[in-house]
Amino acid sequence: MALAQLEGQTDLARVLVVDDHRTFAELLSGALSSAGMDPVGTAHSAAQAVAMAQDLQPDIVVMDIEMPRQDGLAATRRIREVAPDAVVAVVTAHRDPDWVVRAAQAGASAFIPKDGSLAEMIDVLSRVQPGQMLVAPSTFSSGPTRTPAAATGRDAVPQLTRREQEVLDCLGRGMQVKAIARVLGITLETCRGYVKSLHAKLGVRSQLEAVVKAQQLGLLGAADER
Repeated sequence: MALAQLEGQTDLARVLVVDDHRTFAELLSGALSSAGMDPVGTAHSAAQAVAMAQDLQPDIVVMDIEMPRQDGLAATRRIREVAPDAVVAVVTAHRDPDWVVRAAQAGASAFIPKDGSLAEMIDVLSRVQPGQMLVAPSTFSSGPTRTPAAATGRDAVPQLTRREQEVLDCLGRGMQVKAIARVLGITLETCRGYVKSLHAKLGVRSQLEAVVKAQQLGLLGAADER
């Protein structure tokens, strides 16, 4: 894809910032420029964002969800059509895991809380890649993340085997099932079996939902703490 290689530093990632709050958009553009990226424009509505994305063909689109007339997720779907090489990073005040799933379904590749740190946003934008959903750590920082207390009500923390935990950690890093099987030295069918087991234990229906639920329950990275 056309995504600039940030680590190679031969080309700067070209970024389109979309937010109906002009001051926020302009400040963020300046911060991205200082961080070694190339802000190519700011859009303040969904329609303007789609038009500018089609014209500019940016590497990354930083997309606010809540905008008047048309929301950022609808704009994300259109941008994926008119600028297929661009990756979209959603920036929002929402922290509900359902919004992470909605963003991914719309074609976004990253989810970043609007009230998180600038350093975190820069870090996520420097690592975002197509075909995965990179969720900023602060998305789930409103409560404990490593203890059963992170679960409330019906959300009990399931007991995972060591191998299930290893598979889950790989999913949390955005790895596909085939890659996980190779890394762990197991067959593809065996790996799919572990993924299916994780879905059942977490009460989810997709790998993305599994990662989001695991982050809620403090399960990601648990294998490293043993």
